[in-house]
Amino acid sequence: MSGDSFDRLGRGPEPEVLAEWAAVPSVSSDPARASDVRRSAQWLVDAFRRLGFPQAEVWRTAGLPAVYGCLPAADPAAPVLLVYSHHDVHAADPAEWRLGPPFTPVLRDGRLYGRGVSDAKGQVMCHLWALRAHLAHSGLSAPAVTVKFLIEGEEEIGSVHLADLLAEHAGQLAADVVMVSDTMLWSLDHASVCTAVRGSVTATLTVRGARRAIHSGAVSGAAANAASELCRLLAHLHDGGGRITLPGFYEAVAESRPARRASLAALPFDTRTWLTDTGTFTADGEPGYSVPERLWTRPSAEVARVTAGRTDTPALGVIPAEAGADVLLRLVPDQRADQVADQLRAWLGQHRLEGYEYRLDVSSTISDPYETPSDDPALAALVRSVSRAYGSPARAIGNGGAAPAAQLARACDAPVLFFGTGLPGDRWHGPDERASLEALRIGVEVITGFLAELPGCLRPR
Repeated sequence: MSGDSFDRLGRGPEPEVLAEWAAVPSVSSDPARASDVRRSAQWLVDAFRRLGFPQAEVWRTAGLPAVYGCLPAADPAAPVLLVYSHHDVHAADPAEWRLGPPFTPVLRDGRLYGRGVSDAKGQVMCHLWALRAHLAHSGLSAPAVTVKFLIEGEEEIGSVHLADLLAEHAGQLAADVVMVSDTMLWSLDHASVCTAVRGSVTATLTVRGARRAIHSGAVSGAAANAASELCRLLAHLHDGGGRITLPGFYEAVAESRPARRASLAALPFDTRTWLTDTGTFTADGEPGYSVPERLWTRPSAEVARVTAGRTDTPALGVIPAEAGADVLLRLVPDQRADQVADQLRAWLGQHRLEGYEYRLDVSSTISDPYETPSDDPALAALVRSVSRAYGSPARAIGNGGAAPAAQLARACDAPVLFFGTGLPGDRWHGPDERASLEALRIGVEVITGFLAELPGCLRPR
């Protein structure tokens, strides 16, 4: 990154700077890209140093590296804000991208296209642009609060070493408030603040019906079929009314307060627009709830992948010996991920059939849901800053995905806020991912205002 390009950060979003970082293919799921993830981490360290961070370093893990940065306030007793996000990105198939290669970002019609520009490198850059603006507007050489960054390199593969980082660097990561910047705005026209994220439990279910694949001409109609049995199991994941069938699953799921449902109902939601933005064909899910309620206040169960037999050759009449599926459960307060994992195991126990072998592998990177305390003064400051940026009152929304917020809250003993600059139409994890320059501009304005307000909301350390 050239010094000249970074010197312009105080003017607001600079797409060419974000494009430079996004051109680094930091795909954490691809072992062949490990060196690129390390290169991405070093790029961010250099960015921190150019902005004047006295502390900026790569934190190595047993897997892929994270980045730590700290820009201290002039007053050593000033409150501390810890910003969490990630610099690794989801895999991209160039053949699916219409506007150019995924790691050759292109600017078109007010949007920057490229893998990672929204999820989540653009969100990290917003904080750097806002810090530069905060210093320029205040005329100070240091921010009003100490700002720390933990930008991990394994979020897209389940944050497998985040717990190790939080334990090893507990002293450096001490904070009065944490902000997760890996979430979305509701829209460019309507002010919103995310106040909750769902938790997650991911698992791989494997069914085996034979010692080896068998030609159907020899056994068809008389032999166990692992693929058919897997489909039967997955069909039992929901009942006829669309509710999840895990035993005890809904015992910890509280109905939303009337005021919360009324607030969500007042959001300007248009089903046709949402379908277009997300690329889905229909709005489906638990009956009796709106799409925003399903996304933010209700749990879900999804089948993310199904495999059976060989996919590199025609089936040729072969009955597969084994079939597998990846299952993803999203949780809401007050569900606990470890309890839901046990419920999933119990569910499988209820539906086993003789003549098949079953295996359920629950990921070690399960996460609990989290909701920001409604009376937290830092949340009030964020709401005011968002409202000012939009010129209208901000409404509370949620985030349909998961984030390690509960883990961060426990490790730092601090409340967690959420602010991101993604939009529902940004195509996260899909082809032609994009970031809106207007969303980035709004993000800079919000964070700049928030930094100015935060000292008055928190007690000095």
